[in-house]
Amino acid sequence: MLRLISALALLFALALPGVAQQAEPATTPDRSATGGAQTLEDILARQLGETVNDEFRREATGDPDSAASTIDQLGTLGGASDPELWRALRFGTADVTVSTADVRGKVLVQDGGMWWLSVRQGPLIQYGLWLLGGTFIALVIFYLLRGKIRVEGGLSGRTIERFKFIERMAHWTLAGSFILLGITGILSLIGRKFLAPTFGLEANATVLMVSKFIHNNVSWAFMVALIAVFVMWVWHNLPSRTDLVWISQAGGIIGSKHPPAKKFNFGQKIIFWSVIVLGASVSVSGLSLLFPYEITLFAKTFGLFNDWGLTALMGLEPLATQMSPQEEMQYAQLWHAIVGFVMMAIIFAHIYIGTVGMEGAYDAMGTGEVDEAWAEQHHSIWLEEVKAKQDLPKNSASTPAE
Repeated sequence: MLRLISALALLFALALPGVAQQAEPATTPDRSATGGAQTLEDILARQLGETVNDEFRREATGDPDSAASTIDQLGTLGGASDPELWRALRFGTADVTVSTADVRGKVLVQDGGMWWLSVRQGPLIQYGLWLLGGTFIALVIFYLLRGKIRVEGGLSGRTIERFKFIERMAHWTLAGSFILLGITGILSLIGRKFLAPTFGLEANATVLMVSKFIHNNVSWAFMVALIAVFVMWVWHNLPSRTDLVWISQAGGIIGSKHPPAKKFNFGQKIIFWSVIVLGASVSVSGLSLLFPYEITLFAKTFGLFNDWGLTALMGLEPLATQMSPQEEMQYAQLWHAIVGFVMMAIIFAHIYIGTVGMEGAYDAMGTGEVDEAWAEQHHSIWLEEVKAKQDLPKNSASTPAE
């Protein structure tokens, strides 16, 4: 356990470097030596996320009268050259003809992603790993303080079916696919920052290529299993009055009382609805990443926020409702990763309770059979209902027909 905690702490330490403060914008550099083109200072400032005035590039056009001679080192042909074309493409002033009717198809160069790159390589990784590390450490501390929740009086040796095979298959398909998606997602996120400097570019490229293939294909199994789990268990996870008793007694985790519960207690309902809601959200954002031209998720969502007055209520300017596919993918990727980190933290707690945190809990999904003493302690109402159904045929058979 100590080695595992030490290794995990080392991983988080690598991701927690302080965010360097951005330097003040530098004065306008002297571009006489470059014929008015950008300088090294401009490039470095842009990489640091500083605001760079692009007017010197945006307004620069071919001018035969002021063009350098073609025999000079920086000479041009008639005042117009390829850089003029790329400048026009970058700033959206080029006359572009495309076969698609979508106006976004004319966007050939989109350079508005520096903010996304800064967030992705900085706060997203840093706070995401903080969340996972903090959740893991909190669970370790809780275990050291509370210990494993035992079945009072010991196990009875008599078992009762809790989950059918189809239920367990859907659960393990959802769980297994999510684990693969979480691992490959993290590798894709931290590869450039951690894997490439440590193992080299070629190794990182191989890992990311395999991760991308697994992530894109396993995602379909996750979505199918998510729907199956929802259909099978939604009725059992609706709120009920027994949840109030469970809440008042903290689910028996803190203290010695064990509140009555149906098939799923309030804590399990929280896990269920968190997985369903967040799983649906991460699935939709993943689909928008796979099909950016067909699913314009954030432009429409921002439009609704503007129409409902939510942005004005929060004192914000109206959000953008016209986005290129690249911009849609930037927002979708960030949301996809944020929701994924939150889901992983929640699943950490779910795995803890289902394994080392509670005696007899794993059997429910392991074999589908649970000890009656465990069921009586944690799901007494459900146990009574199951036994009543099992006794019903016998009682019916012994009752004479009228």
